[in-house]
Amino acid sequence: MVQCEMCGDETSSPKTIKVEGAKLDVCSNCTDFGTEVKQPSSSSSSSKYSTSSSSSSSSSSSGSAGQSSSSGGTSSGGSSSRPSDMFDDMDELATDYDDRVRKAREKKGLSQSDLANELNEKASLIRKIERGDTLPSDRVQSKLENFLEINLNAEGGSTDDPEWSGGSSSGSYTLGDVVKRKD
Repeated sequence: MVQCEMCGDETSSPKTIKVEGAKLDVCSNCTDFGTEVKQPSSSSSSSKYSTSSSSSSSSSSSGSAGQSSSSGGTSSGGSSSRPSDMFDDMDELATDYDDRVRKAREKKGLSQSDLANELNEKASLIRKIERGDTLPSDRVQSKLENFLEINLNAEGGSTDDPEWSGGSSSGSYTLGDVVKRKD
C-alpha cells in the first residue's frame, strides 16, 4: 500500500498527476486536482531523450513544447543551444531612459505635471522616472514612447561599450577579456 501524497490515504493503485508543475502520486479521489501524467512503458523509456517525436515523450514534455516552438525553428534538442525563456523576447530598457524622457518632455515645452495629465498618470511617477528612481512599467513606457515620440529600449545591447570591445574571433568572451588586474 502506498500513501497518497495529497490527502495521506492509503491506496493500492496510485496515479501520477501534475499539480502546478509538481508530479504527485495520488489516490483516485485526488486525481481531479491536477492533470494525469501518462507513464511511459518500460520499452519506450530509452527514447525519453531522443529527438524523435513519440507519443510518450511529447505528452511528458508538453509544458516546454510551447517554448521550443517559438525558439526559431530549431528542434534538434542538442546541448549546444540553450532553451529560450521569457527574457529572450523582452526588450531591455536603455540605461539613460531618464535623460531621454526629460529631454523629450522639455523639447515639447511641457512641465512634469502637464506630461502626467496628457498620459493620465501621476506627476510623482513622472518625477521618479526622470530622476531614475523607478523604472516605467511596460504600459507607462509605451505611453511615454508614443506621446514623446522616443525610443526607451537599449539599442544593440553592449556592442557599443568600449569595455566590451575585446573577445575572441568566435565572438564569445572569457573572464580574461573582462577582468582588469590591480598589480
